[in-house]
Amino acid sequence: MGRGHRTWTEEAVRALGVRTTVPVAGEIIAGWHRDDSYDAAKRGEFPVPVIRVGRRMVVPVAPILRLLGIDTDAPEAKAGT
Repeated sequence: MGRGHRTWTEEAVRALGVRTTVPVAGEIIAGWHRDDSYDAAKRGEFPVPVIRVGRRMVVPVAPILRLLGIDTDAPEAKAGT
């Protein structure tokens, strides 16, 4: 992968919580850079729902998990258990 990209594991995606940023979602889903992610979101071509909150755009994590074929009903691992 290119500079600045990380390998996203199921655990890392789940650790994001309930929402994430457009650039992070774009990187997870398609390996896109920040500008590519925002451009796709503004064109309405982002592969999962993007929610506008005031001037910000956020992406729910559950649709990302579903797109990746990860069970969203599976209990997530808790630290220390």
